Amino acid sequence: MLRRLRSAIPGCPVLSEPEELRPYECDGLTAYRETPLAVAIPESIAQVQEILRVCCALRLPVIPRGAGTGLSGGALPRSGGLLLSMARFRKILALDPLNRTARVEPGVTNRAISEAAAPHGLFYAPDPSSEVACTIGGNIAENAGGLHCLKYGLTVHNVLAVKILTPEAELLTLGAEALDSAGFDLLALFVGSEGLLGVVVEATVRLLPRPPLARLIVAAFASVDSAAAAVGKLIGRGFVPAALEMMDNLAIRAAEEFVHAGYPMDAAALLLCECDGPPEEVDEQIALAEEQLRESGAYFLRLSCSEEERLLLWKGRKSAFPAAGRMAPDYYCMDGTIPRRALPEALRRIARLSAEYGLPVANVFHAGDGNLHPLILYDASRPDELKRAESLGGRISELCVELGGVITGEHGVGVEKLDQMCIQFRAAELAQFHRIKDAFDPEGILNPGKAVPLLHRCAELGAMHVHRGTLPFPGIERF
Repeated sequence: MLRRLRSAIPGCPVLSEPEELRPYECDGLTAYRETPLAVAIPESIAQVQEILRVCCALRLPVIPRGAGTGLSGGALPRSGGLLLSMARFRKILALDPLNRTARVEPGVTNRAISEAAAPHGLFYAPDPSSEVACTIGGNIAENAGGLHCLKYGLTVHNVLAVKILTPEAELLTLGAEALDSAGFDLLALFVGSEGLLGVVVEATVRLLPRPPLARLIVAAFASVDSAAAAVGKLIGRGFVPAALEMMDNLAIRAAEEFVHAGYPMDAAALLLCECDGPPEEVDEQIALAEEQLRESGAYFLRLSCSEEERLLLWKGRKSAFPAAGRMAPDYYCMDGTIPRRALPEALRRIARLSAEYGLPVANVFHAGDGNLHPLILYDASRPDELKRAESLGGRISELCVELGGVITGEHGVGVEKLDQMCIQFRAAELAQFHRIKDAFDPEGILNPGKAVPLLHRCAELGAMHVHRGTLPFPGIERF
């Protein structure tokens, strides 16, 4: 395999020594590690095509990787597979301020696009907390969101077209630079497919005018319940802020000690509500938000008075994940989405699960769209704590389904939530997912074993009915 790869792509690094492979053994879900057979780091579409042709001929698994910031094991290697790093695809190919689009390679970061568009008064809206490092290719794979997705949408709403390579190295364009394109909406199918259907080599993204003004309100509540209830009341008034985030006391204390943003340390919960747009519109929205937050029980309100203050207040929220390292040696960042009306019940039940498992849980999440990010704190050096943390995470995912939600909002399924997919979907739905995978990747070489579980796995978990000793759809090939 190495000889064929190196002869097919002269000049392209192909790493195979143990010390070279070690940095690629996991993504942001560091509890799972595996050393790949080799790592290829191409810098052109032609090189990626040659790599895929060799791997397809050898039926060698290919695991695409961006910046490795994913939190669900989507870029976890296979010991008998090739890891395909797209890190050298870092060019902004074209920026069209009149059409408000940018054409970029998959290794370009979110932050880099906004910085390039800033002189034209434009920006790229999706802003995950890792926007300084995470790349467009990874964003497309996971359908990433971020703090401002409540108003501006997820990746799927901000990508107009992608160029992909199929496992057979065929170059396809999905979508168009226009607002709509003919035929089936394969672009929407591809966004969020977690590297199972093709390799992104180029993307055309939508740019938006930067709002002339943005102001942030920090509201403190004496109970998590009242803060969670305030979210539904605020949105129920027909008010859609640019961002609406929530932090509980554990997260508040960790972030404040880390960043010194000026958060009230005694608060049971904080809501961070941002309004943006023309100054007159922002003033009206701020007045409405302050009134509703006070009516909902906020005992402390702080309004940013400058851009520097707004960014500092956001820095506390964006630093909540690394700040969790002050509270425990390890943490497990969960991801699930529920209807907004279920927020109070979800947080109460997460607190009960935390007590049952004896592991603290800090809650930091996108409250406006119900996307939860519980941080389960544990110490991996203690026997069974990692296992208990994973079990608690699984229970939280199942709770999201029970409350009418889904097991992921933006982190993806990867290897982390395969078991919970068996609870989220029935056999017929999972079988259809496998048919779609088979249509794009008949040899099953792209990111195998991720995102969509085997029907056998679900049956063994007891999450799927087996009739007369056989699975539903017994004629379907199992991947």
